[in-house]
Amino acid sequence: MKIRLFALLIMLVLAWSVFPVVAQDAPEETFVTVMHYFTGELGREGLNQIFSNFQTESGITVFDNPIGHEDFKTTILVMAAGGDLPDMFSYWAGARTQFVVDSGRLAPIGEWWDANNLDEVVPASVADGATMYNGERYFVPFGYHYAGLFYNPHVMEAAGITEFPTDWEGFLAMCDTLVAAGVKPFALGSMNRWPAQFWFDYLLLHRRAEYRAQLMAGEAAYTDPEVARAMELWKSLVDAGYFVDDANAYDWTDAADQVANGEAAMTLMGTWITGYWNGNGLVPGDDYDFFPFPAVDEGVAQAVVGPVDGFVMSADSDHPNASQALALYLLTNTDAQATWALGQGALSPNVNVDTSIYTPVMQHAAEVVAAAPVFAFNYDLATTPPMAEGGLNMFAQFMNDPSGYVAYLEQTEAVAVDVFQK
Repeated sequence: MKIRLFALLIMLVLAWSVFPVVAQDAPEETFVTVMHYFTGELGREGLNQIFSNFQTESGITVFDNPIGHEDFKTTILVMAAGGDLPDMFSYWAGARTQFVVDSGRLAPIGEWWDANNLDEVVPASVADGATMYNGERYFVPFGYHYAGLFYNPHVMEAAGITEFPTDWEGFLAMCDTLVAAGVKPFALGSMNRWPAQFWFDYLLLHRRAEYRAQLMAGEAAYTDPEVARAMELWKSLVDAGYFVDDANAYDWTDAADQVANGEAAMTLMGTWITGYWNGNGLVPGDDYDFFPFPAVDEGVAQAVVGPVDGFVMSADSDHPNASQALALYLLTNTDAQATWALGQGALSPNVNVDTSIYTPVMQHAAEVVAAAPVFAFNYDLATTPPMAEGGLNMFAQFMNDPSGYVAYLEQTEAVAVDVFQK
């Protein structure tokens, strides 16, 4: 399937140049080309500052090309298929990185990692889960996130809610209390599909975490009772009127705004929402906070969900030394890590970063992640990209019309049969 997909992508090679023209006589290793998806509210300003500081300290020029989050997903695979990757590019740890590793387009970094004693910088839980593919390291973590139920404390207090549920019964009772107070419990902006995935992730993980891993690997079926049960639970929340209407008409920032202005009480989103709200002048702990997604079934280990963002290096890079120098700076420079964490609402993978830089909300998030027995990549990072496309389409269909979920599961399983060659 991977070969077939890359053959298809080669036919879609971009018709534009994505990097600035560089003088042909420029000495090698004095610059590095970088592509990333950190644009707009996703961290462009902070990354500009980090790159500028690196250039000043190293003398290496960074030619960076930011691509919108959704366009990046396709663009980078097209470039990989055409053998036209930049020296470095940002990516998501998990199945997406595995997919490009398996194409042979990435440079292994194990020797570089060991030479710089990076095991002393990155906790084993992050390093082992995010950097290792096929027994070798390929991925340089830059920041990670956690998805929780971020809420408006003023709305909650007005409805008389001062304690937050840890089980499903209490969760439903809280939602009913909000509805009775005239407030929609949940905002969801699923215009770009991916924000809906966190509902599927938690509803499945908090019932059977080990089964979810099998589904992501193509070893279980979307038509299985376990998946149908998760979709039924999700449908029951929509049918009860808990979600703001027309979720597919909004993006994630629209949903964040709906919570901030009191149209909805909460949204299930990653910690990057804190960076967005901070930029809009909201005060952590006063204007927003979060609580973990509640247990669905008793006795199931309560997983946390989130992505690990980082950088990978092209196997065909013309500037491997400059790439390694930039990667080392991004990971080990504590000022760069702090700038990124504060600007993007991320948690740092660097153990040397002083946690006092975090807001109280982010400190709480770090504690929740540290205490969780399972850290799972969110859906579109936990399964291979072609499968993720099928699943994300299903989530968008579901939010448009939940009543058709059985047919959507059958359609998605047909995708899985093709992707995993069942």
